[in-house]
Amino acid sequence: MLKYTYLLLFMVCGTLHAQTDATLIEGFIEGLPAGKAKLVGVQGDRNYIIDSTIVDAQGHFILKRTQLLPEGYYYFILPAQKTLAMLVDKDQTFVLRGKAADMANTLEVSGCIDSELLYANFKYQSVLDAEFKTLSETMQKYPAGTPEFERAKARQDELVAARKKQLEESYAKYPNSFYTKFKIAGQNPEPIDFRKPNGDIDTLRRLLDYRNRFWDGVDFTDERLLRTPVIANKLKRYITELTPQNPDSLIKVADPLIRRVIPHREYFKFFANWIGIYYENGRTTVMDGEAVYVHIIKNFMKPELAYWSNPEEIAALQKHVSEMEASLMGRKGPDVRAMDMNGQYKSIYEMKAPIVVVFMYSPDCEHCQKDAPDIQRIYEKWKDKGVDFYGIGVNCTEEELRPFIKKNGFTFTNVYDPTNRAIYAKYYVDITPELYVLNKDRIIVAKNLKHGQLEEIFEKELKKLR
Repeated sequence: MLKYTYLLLFMVCGTLHAQTDATLIEGFIEGLPAGKAKLVGVQGDRNYIIDSTIVDAQGHFILKRTQLLPEGYYYFILPAQKTLAMLVDKDQTFVLRGKAADMANTLEVSGCIDSELLYANFKYQSVLDAEFKTLSETMQKYPAGTPEFERAKARQDELVAARKKQLEESYAKYPNSFYTKFKIAGQNPEPIDFRKPNGDIDTLRRLLDYRNRFWDGVDFTDERLLRTPVIANKLKRYITELTPQNPDSLIKVADPLIRRVIPHREYFKFFANWIGIYYENGRTTVMDGEAVYVHIIKNFMKPELAYWSNPEEIAALQKHVSEMEASLMGRKGPDVRAMDMNGQYKSIYEMKAPIVVVFMYSPDCEHCQKDAPDIQRIYEKWKDKGVDFYGIGVNCTEEELRPFIKKNGFTFTNVYDPTNRAIYAKYYVDITPELYVLNKDRIIVAKNLKHGQLEEIFEKELKKLR
């Protein structure tokens, strides 16, 4: 439901910001073959085709619109797979001239200061990159401390300082331009080498300080930035690279960031949806990543906040996460009491082994069929070492389950409940097979596992009991 709601946001991008003024972009690209030019826009982490036009045999094209484009970053996909990027603000009548063979270094822009500055920056960076490459090769060739290495390093530092000065001069000359907002937002903070008392770099403090300053250059009142790659790239790095990939750390970092942008509606919509979807069950590889998903839905997908959705969709989302919440890691695994193949009721809490695996499967599931022999093998190996299995056949009848158990030689407890009442809102499963591991206190210590990960978990948990 969240994915569906989220995708609805981007189906109407081309109809935003309706204006009476016209967009008129004309291109003269020498050496470009005739064909079609597609104009692609950016919205969050999505690219979308917003318009198109025809390129003639002289590399000339005109894009006309009766409505202004939403201000943001755009690029043309031109014939011969050439691309031409632009920063577009309110003034959308301009001309682009260049050579197809080297667009970044030859393009000249008339009438759009933001794109003029963008290509001036491309050209400057191209010169620096060539020298940086040579210097890097020298530094790889010679060891640190040698005259060759130190000269290359000194020159590299000079180039970095020159680059910083060039950007600062541009910002000072055009302080209110979209280009300046775009570039400042895209800059990362300079890391500070905090030191421990023994002189070693304090990597944790450096990371925390860097992360705390990571969003300092972003103006959250400027929605144009959401229509550039900058915000999506920063958000992905902030969440997936600068934050430890465990639920507690992710929630601790993501929650205040989302709350920070609640007053800025479009940022709030994007941040809450992106983080929630990234850690949705079935998409994330983080163990119990759905704890992040549950937290975001419960706290931010509310009628008073999720203005882009409707009450029915929000209610469905809240019901969905309530079904997932009971089986998050660190919580006590709920008891299940259901009938086995002999007509006897069996309960998880009645099992005596210190470690219990809740194995949820379906007889018609191909992955379950493939994994079943290994599950039985693992059970046989560990049943006398303090591990027991509690199998739950889901979405099946006794007639479907019985031959599956017999075929795979299951000798551990297997139950089923065609009504689903025995397991509803207890152990969440959307894709079978699903494995949960409960410790001696019946706390969920692992989930979303492959069967090959089970034995490592057993060794770890049984070691705690010695």
